[in-house]
Amino acid sequence: MNQIQIQVPDGTRRKIFGLHPNVFLLGVVSFLTDVSSEMIFTLLPLFLNNVLGTRTAIVGWVGGISESTDALFRIVSGRISDKIGKRKLLATLGYSLSTAVKPLMLLAGTWGGVAGVRFGDRVGKGLRGASRDALLADSLAVNERGKGFGFHRAMDTGGAVLGLIITAAIIYLVQGGGTDLKLETYKWMVAVGTVPAILGVLVLVSLVRERKREKAAASIPGATRALAPPFDRRFILFLAVIAIFTLGNSSDFFVILRAQSIQTPLIEVVAMLVLHNAVYAFTAIPMGVLSDKLGRRRVIAGGWFIYALVYLGFALATDVWQIWMLFAAYGLYYGIVEGVARAFVADLVPVERRGTAYGYYQGVVGLMLLPASVLGGYLWDNVNPATTFYFGSGMALLAVLGILFLVRERTS
Repeated sequence: MNQIQIQVPDGTRRKIFGLHPNVFLLGVVSFLTDVSSEMIFTLLPLFLNNVLGTRTAIVGWVGGISESTDALFRIVSGRISDKIGKRKLLATLGYSLSTAVKPLMLLAGTWGGVAGVRFGDRVGKGLRGASRDALLADSLAVNERGKGFGFHRAMDTGGAVLGLIITAAIIYLVQGGGTDLKLETYKWMVAVGTVPAILGVLVLVSLVRERKREKAAASIPGATRALAPPFDRRFILFLAVIAIFTLGNSSDFFVILRAQSIQTPLIEVVAMLVLHNAVYAFTAIPMGVLSDKLGRRRVIAGGWFIYALVYLGFALATDVWQIWMLFAAYGLYYGIVEGVARAFVADLVPVERRGTAYGYYQGVVGLMLLPASVLGGYLWDNVNPATTFYFGSGMALLAVLGILFLVRERTS
């Protein structure tokens, strides 16, 4: 019975804007990190294609392999964080590694070099992701999880918006117009983008505190792996449905290449990404609050249905104005699903196995991105670009049926 108390967030620290300090500060960390990542990696497919002359199929490989690397390390780090009770330590290692490798993009002159840097960045993300999400869940009451994860997603995406605005300014100042990315422009993005990543690590190290829950749980007599409740059928089914959805959710590299394929100017592509992330940021919190009231499952299903329509739209689009609308709708999908899905994981698993659960959840997503991206690149090169998006739309519809008919909310 004593272990029930560890699920209640620590109330000894004053809240910031109604949020536990860890939730707010981890939001700041993600904000700064995403400013950096958007500047350096969002236009990576254009760097590979425009600057290095890499084929679309290889671009898909780079995107898929990097995400699968992320996945493997998320699984491992999540289990380790549960075992040692050191969420912050693993998160710090992950953020620090990603920050350290980003400047190496200044030296990357082949797609293999780019893949190597991206590998290091994804290892860092894999180390931090599950531990950070578990630290967030530890700091939230059950009826605030949707709001808390929604806030974190909003801050993360707000960083993306700022990062893309800075990127657009660099493009305008360095190369002006045109549809292709230039090498000098990209180098400026990397140099400037490294700074906020460093600031994010400093905030994490100096201000975020490890929850006392971790140490207390480790000191409870008999609190061993043998007493940890197993994952139940609902969580396993949720992972299976996530795998189906993600098989059609190829790397966002293809969305950017799709915009360029109909001769969208580069600076306009960046502006579309700003719109996409702004919609994501503004909808993440209300969608999280909505899921606290209506249940996660139906909200996620609605988001996946929107995704299916968006990918169908990308397959059929023939004009730039249509791409603008699709990027906005794509941001709505993200705002609906990303935070709510993370909150749903916390609902479905016991508190002492959250790190492992987030590792499995993020691991499934990342591992499925490899075949999804490779298949997406193959369809793009060997059939046509529209087929990549038709396939993604179909898999999303299957996932909607799966979550509505196979997965149930946890009632206790």
